[in-house]
Amino acid sequence: MLVRYGRRFLLVHERKHGQLWYLPAGRMEPGETFAMAARRETMEEAGVDVVLEGVLKIQHAPMAGNARMRVIFVARPADDRPPKSVADDESLGAGWFSVEEMATLPLRSEEVVDLAREVLDGALIHPMSLFGY
Repeated sequence: MLVRYGRRFLLVHERKHGQLWYLPAGRMEPGETFAMAARRETMEEAGVDVVLEGVLKIQHAPMAGNARMRVIFVARPADDRPPKSVADDESLGAGWFSVEEMATLPLRSEEVVDLAREVLDGALIHPMSLFGY
């Protein structure tokens, strides 16, 4: 999930994955839609309620007997509540960062910077109706 607040983006200081910084992300639970999972994971990991604005990318990776599907939503915060600052089982905390500030963080993947730049440069954001919302 790419959550945008002006020119800043929400990143999570992960408890797992070497305690690096990354986008709010996770797996769907039984009975959830992609949108429900994205909102839940963002709340759990970052403490921020979001309004989904659209879909930036859909990725599908077939595997032997299985497949991985990843949806990257673009969202905005639902209110002015600050991100989580106290560590728990989900994350060590979260914060708002510009692309320039992201470059100074230990990131799990440079993809974070690339996605943020795409959005700032006017990438096509597909409407939520793509999923029937």
